[in-house]
Amino acid sequence: MPRVAVTGGRVAPVKPAALSRGTVVELRDLFFAVPARLKFLRSDRAESQAIADVVRRLAMAEPTVGFTLRDVTGGGDGRVVFRADPEPGDFFDALHRRLAAVIGAEFIDNALKIDVEREGLRLSGYAALPTYSRGSSVQQYLFVNGRPVLDRALFGALRAAYFDVLSRDRHPAAVLNLICDPQRVDVNVHPAKAEVRFREPEAVRSLIITSLRTALAGAGHRASNTVGTATLAAFAPETPAFAPRVYQMERPSKGALSRAYAYQAPDPQPGFAEAPSARVEVATPEAVDRPLGAARAQVHENYIIAQTATGMVIVDQHAAHERLVYERLKRQMAESGIAAQALLIPDIVELSPTDAARILDLSVDLYRLGLGIEAFGGSAIAVREVPAILGQVDATALIRDVLDELSDLGDSQLVQTKIEAVLSRMACHGSVRSGRQMRAEEMNALLREMEATPMSGQCNHGRPTYVELKLSDIEKLFGRR
Repeated sequence: MPRVAVTGGRVAPVKPAALSRGTVVELRDLFFAVPARLKFLRSDRAESQAIADVVRRLAMAEPTVGFTLRDVTGGGDGRVVFRADPEPGDFFDALHRRLAAVIGAEFIDNALKIDVEREGLRLSGYAALPTYSRGSSVQQYLFVNGRPVLDRALFGALRAAYFDVLSRDRHPAAVLNLICDPQRVDVNVHPAKAEVRFREPEAVRSLIITSLRTALAGAGHRASNTVGTATLAAFAPETPAFAPRVYQMERPSKGALSRAYAYQAPDPQPGFAEAPSARVEVATPEAVDRPLGAARAQVHENYIIAQTATGMVIVDQHAAHERLVYERLKRQMAESGIAAQALLIPDIVELSPTDAARILDLSVDLYRLGLGIEAFGGSAIAVREVPAILGQVDATALIRDVLDELSDLGDSQLVQTKIEAVLSRMACHGSVRSGRQMRAEEMNALLREMEATPMSGQCNHGRPTYVELKLSDIEKLFGRR
């Protein structure tokens, strides 16, 4: 193997090195020729963390290559700061194991595989479910032809892909590599080559957005397992310093349990009527085997308790129905436009001159959404039609919510983004309200529709619509295992 040494920009003659395979890069006195830059360095700890971050990103880009980072400040072999052994198998199997080692198993357990090729561009990697969102963008790793980049256009496309499944203060997690012909991308835009410029930026943006949205839709009602873990942690009782020993009885058979329950059941009292929210409905065995199970009860007039084959599910009825209505609205708009329902008496909404002008500028787009408005003199507007799918709504409240959404988005957003944001707000008005008692057939119908609807595992703002608890985990809470 050859050995190449560069000192102060002067390349020394090539010499042989005792190395059978691989590459060793050794840096010494990095700033001896440019001492002025040395004073701008941060602390040793901060710079070491930055170096480790660079190596981690390289390790994620090349899972079949091994990486070892040592801190040799104290001399000798030093201390291993980071190590990633080469991963065997095909690329995605290797990447799966590498990401589990570098980022953590929690990310990869809640991530979707991405592998899409179109128009000479290929996007591959993993993107996390919306319910596995972060408070910052620390788990966003983007690469172009295997080179780590910090490109605002690419991060913007990633953000747009999760637009209607995350609130604005949450960030998606993803590890994505965009592969293209080097002639189609300029990597010399930034001195550190952290930013790039594409010859067809819209094609790149479209590939990222459509690939991720298709993957999220394909995940159906799935939500991240971290939701259930957090719920169990909240349920878990505090463990005393000296916990008493637990003696576990053998679990009785199903037949014995049924006889015991029948024996212990109270006698029916004359005039006694069960509350609708506590009524237990007998569901078919097939319903229990469905992913979201069979509805058993409703508590606090907002949470549906369903039994599954392996545990139980708790569903937020308002959040779940809000997502279902939103997806229906999007389908209607894409297929034939949203059906409108004319009001017998138009609602007159008084607004400020600025708000009236802002919403009237979008009257044509709002009409496509089933919301018919027109000027009514001064700064007032008349609402003549509302989306039929929403049923009876407070038109004034709906208009003010639309204005709030437009104000939050600002003027830099695309029209399509504004339309989807308005649809999301409108869906809230047509969803099942908290506090409404639901019949058993309504609850089961909601569960079945969730199973058949893309992205129903989170509401329009990225919060989970249901929590799944495994029976084995529940039993641990009570010391049964």
